[in-house]
Amino acid sequence: MSHRKRPADAYPVPDSGAGDGPKRRGADAYPVADSGAGDGPRRRGSVASFPSYLDAPELPAKLRLICELLASAPSAAAVEPLLDGAAASIPSLSHSDVEHVLRLSYSHPGPALAFFRWSGARHLSHLHSPYSWNLLVDLLGKNLLFPPMWHALHSMHSLSLLSLATFASVFSSLASASASPPDAPLQAFLSLPSFGLPRDSAALNSLLSALCRAGRAADARAALPRAAAAAAGARPDADSFAILLEGCEADADPRAARQVLDEMLATLGWDPACAAAFDSFLVTLLGAGPSPAAGLADALQAFDAMRRNGCFPGMKFFRAAIRSCVAAHDPRAAAALWDALSSRPGCAPDTALYNSMISLQCSLGQAELAAALRYLDEMVFYGAFPDAETYDLLLHHLLRGRKLSEAAAIFMEMVRNEHCPSTGSCQSAVKIFLDAEDWETAEKVWRCMVENGLKPVEESGNMIVERLRGRGLLPEAWKFAEEVIDSGVKLYSSTLSKLRHSLTKVGKGSIHEYLLIKWKAH
Repeated sequence: MSHRKRPADAYPVPDSGAGDGPKRRGADAYPVADSGAGDGPRRRGSVASFPSYLDAPELPAKLRLICELLASAPSAAAVEPLLDGAAASIPSLSHSDVEHVLRLSYSHPGPALAFFRWSGARHLSHLHSPYSWNLLVDLLGKNLLFPPMWHALHSMHSLSLLSLATFASVFSSLASASASPPDAPLQAFLSLPSFGLPRDSAALNSLLSALCRAGRAADARAALPRAAAAAAGARPDADSFAILLEGCEADADPRAARQVLDEMLATLGWDPACAAAFDSFLVTLLGAGPSPAAGLADALQAFDAMRRNGCFPGMKFFRAAIRSCVAAHDPRAAAALWDALSSRPGCAPDTALYNSMISLQCSLGQAELAAALRYLDEMVFYGAFPDAETYDLLLHHLLRGRKLSEAAAIFMEMVRNEHCPSTGSCQSAVKIFLDAEDWETAEKVWRCMVENGLKPVEESGNMIVERLRGRGLLPEAWKFAEEVIDSGVKLYSSTLSKLRHSLTKVGKGSIHEYLLIKWKAH
């Protein structure tokens, strides 16, 4: 299975690690705080949602003070006087301090830029860290302040601090900006050599990823041949096509996905390293048909073609495909997929896949419950362990099929493994075990409900008392009634009244008086 390197998300920007450390530079290296760098964010659509100092309760006092000043400054020009006035409370700032403040000041780009300049001049001898510069570029770009962003990039270039991580942020900001020219991200990619960076496959993939994350998969597909034609080093690789096919998957566009796959096969051939691309292509087909069965048929046909050519998708496809088999009630296709998965080294089924197969078998009727139980038994041999969903699926269907000995065993195993059935399963279990006069198991289910705070624990507890009394099991009925009261669960007055009547008839009225005292005390 392919484990490809994917372009990092641009926000927050990871430390570029560029260069051997901060380099000496005067104030002329800083981006200009022009009129475009306003006091608030300018974002496409509704109000931006950025982390702030209000989300950081453990923030050191001096950093909180700086963030508060930046958030309350009437303008960017007012920031330096405000910070100078608070100098006594800000005796020193480290590179880490500046980075922390910038991460929490995205909502105030103008003041953040002014702080960047001020902290460099007052505390850092104009030696900002590469990460601080990256944060500044990202902060300006995310607020659509592109002139100062480009000025910052030129300053970083003069300091030899630029890296692809920096431009990953630039691509992301330009791709998300509806006001910028549609080809602005591509033009930024083409400008890389002027900043001392190569237009290679890694840069190409960062561009494609930024466009697809911005919901512009069609633009990413259009950019690929233009970028490759402009730079011999920007050859599309397996990651490139995986990114494009993920974009097709997000758009639910099977036609585009087939075109991208054809281009990938023409460029790379049938390459097993393209597992992630095959994954997205097949998942796109699964959701494309007029029905789950139609989409499943198309995907299985394509899957067979891949296998004939020595290629294999990843786990994402198998999870989605088996879910489609459940939706289409197709056990034959599920079994074929399961056999293909189980025979593939490094692709052992996990708990979620077992749950899907168990759900499918349970949905086929009572005859297939044995098969569902076999899947449960085999799970541990593949390193997959049953969870609450596994057990609850089986318990629910075993109860429906009145397979009570198996249901009781599953319930006990579930509790031993510290899982609790759902409210619906518990409620059904109490009633069904009472119908079968399996008083012990019904009481155990009720106690599980009490321990886990499940409703309707009152209704179920009273039902057990009533059924025991109705069968003439008075000692068991009054002892369980006492347990209900001691558990803090409400015993209905009607239940207690009926119990009194039965106890009085056999000369055990004193037991009712004892229960009544307890009942009133609770």
